[in-house]
Amino acid sequence: MSETINSDNTAPTWIKGELRLADMLDSRMIGLLRAIDQCGSINQAAKQMGLSYKGAWQIIERANNGAPKTLVATATGGSKGGGTCLTEAGRSLLALFTRLEQQHQQFLEQLNRSIADDPDAVLLLQRLVVKTSASNQLFGSITAIHAGAVNAEIIVTLKGGEQVITTVTLASLGDLGLEIGADAVLLINSADITLVIDSDPNRYTARNRLSGSVIRVQQDEVNAEVIVLLPGGETLVAMITQQSAQSLALMPGMPVWAMFKSNAPVLGALTVV
Repeated sequence: MSETINSDNTAPTWIKGELRLADMLDSRMIGLLRAIDQCGSINQAAKQMGLSYKGAWQIIERANNGAPKTLVATATGGSKGGGTCLTEAGRSLLALFTRLEQQHQQFLEQLNRSIADDPDAVLLLQRLVVKTSASNQLFGSITAIHAGAVNAEIIVTLKGGEQVITTVTLASLGDLGLEIGADAVLLINSADITLVIDSDPNRYTARNRLSGSVIRVQQDEVNAEVIVLLPGGETLVAMITQQSAQSLALMPGMPVWAMFKSNAPVLGALTVV
């Protein structure tokens, strides 16, 4: 996962905002006025904007009623069958909004560039917008890389100091541009996590053994979803069978070990280009 500059050399769009005037004039209303000015027909303008004929008329009526001067004029009959057009006041409003829209866009681009120039802000926002079907997202930094003949073992240190071991192919190691010190995200499915309450976790073969405490247990007819709080403040969601939950007698506040194999996490790199 990487942050890139857009093809038109503008900053990534972290901040968005819609321009509204007088709490009534927005981009949809102005878009309809602009379409009417271009085609001279409310029917065609409505189609262009993806509105129903009735919906377009309601917008026009609201605009005309709310403005001190009529913005849209209509004519019926005549040799050309009538039509719809903007009045002088309507064109003046359209020109005003277009000018303000350009200034508004420049303002947003300036704000987004200021964020793009702040690595800490970019990293924070990148972590907030990661979307995945995996139940667990853990963020940390790569502290060790051990390359083998086929795979590479990556150690990611979480903000609480816990270390997670994950394996990737050598090809993925090169494609992701992984290096020590890089920020990374670990995606782990809840079904890949095993919970144990054993006082000696070292006797288990899972490479990853994270200590934590149970926050809550949510059970249905088949499974139990257990949320575990790690020392650094992150949470892990483990999906176990209801029978396992009952045999472990899990209760809020109980210390547990969350265990998973090194091939369970999917590793992603967070880089700024």
